[in-house]
Amino acid sequence: MTDRAGTPAEPDPAAAEEEAVSGAPEEPRRKRHWLRWTALGVSVVVLAAAGVGWWFYRKLDGNITTDTTAADELRRYEKERPPAGTSTARNILLIGSDTRAGEGNRKYGRDKGTQRSDTTILLHLSAGNASATAVSLPRDLMVTIPSCRKPDGTRTREQFAQFNWAFEFGGTACTIRTVEKLTGIRVDHHMVIDFRGFKKMVDAVDGVEICLKEPVNDADAHLKLPAGRQTLHGEQALGFVRARKSIGNGSDTERMDRQQQFLGALVNKVQSDGVLLNPTKLYPVLDAATKAITTDPGLDSLRDLYDLARAMRSVPTEKVQFLTVPRRSYSYDANRDELVQPAASQLFKQLREDRPVVVAPSTEDDDRKPDADGKPDDADTQAPSPTPTFTGRNAAEAVCS
Repeated sequence: MTDRAGTPAEPDPAAAEEEAVSGAPEEPRRKRHWLRWTALGVSVVVLAAAGVGWWFYRKLDGNITTDTTAADELRRYEKERPPAGTSTARNILLIGSDTRAGEGNRKYGRDKGTQRSDTTILLHLSAGNASATAVSLPRDLMVTIPSCRKPDGTRTREQFAQFNWAFEFGGTACTIRTVEKLTGIRVDHHMVIDFRGFKKMVDAVDGVEICLKEPVNDADAHLKLPAGRQTLHGEQALGFVRARKSIGNGSDTERMDRQQQFLGALVNKVQSDGVLLNPTKLYPVLDAATKAITTDPGLDSLRDLYDLARAMRSVPTEKVQFLTVPRRSYSYDANRDELVQPAASQLFKQLREDRPVVVAPSTEDDDRKPDADGKPDDADTQAPSPTPTFTGRNAAEAVCS
């Protein structure tokens, strides 16, 4: 570049700087531009995901119903309750309510404004999650029910009656106090589930497989099933665990065995299908579970329930055990039950002290009539076992075994 006289012009510093900037390579500038937008996009996605996750958490957390009434009532009787354990073992009382109130429950009978515990299971989760033992308590078991506060504020008298009356008299608190008086075991937490909640739980895991030796047609339980292996969904599953007149000998004991079989199959399916590790499968289960239960303040958050589910997941399926408390027909009424001693006390002692409980399938010898001590006639000739064994099953057993 030259001036009018033809001599070279002096370089202009400002122009040189502008030329240097404008002459910068386009590719690095585009790369920096792309990186800025990528970072912004990632930030938006992360924030959106966090927002959705928080929304799901709040929704599930809000589904849970907290039973503060039972907690308040139990505090009034703290001095008479068994002491809290010193280990990390936990005892959780699971109560299946037969209330007909609420959506979807009226088809099972007229709502009379009362409810009884259709199913009651004491779940003992051992320290270190080495095992989980679920003990069914017969609803017709004759027990001492303490004086309990009724919903209208009045109190019942202490009385000797069938176990499921406790729930009708004074709800969950009365049932817990009755169980603690019977077993000497401190109940740390409780959960109550009704018919509708049970059905939704089964549907959330896409059904549970069972096996029938004979077809079933039970109008009272709304159940009609063919023989053989099959998967039951909500309505059918409820009928299966409630049926009494059309399966087996019609006893409540057989129904409890059937409930234990079903729960074992449910636990096995949840663990084998990886439900707890798959978010797309886990959310429907959590949604159904949190809507289905009423629990104490110590288990009324999603975090608490997840910790419990994680503890259960770590228990090997063969160590998830189901049994019914040793019982026999009540001496004065064949339609009621009484404990078999000393077997029942031995079971309660093992659970109180967080010692192993071993279960094994029933044999022909189990059908022998116990003597006054609750032992078979020839039990005294057998060598004592260091770890007591009770009739029951575990979650690892084949459904059609």
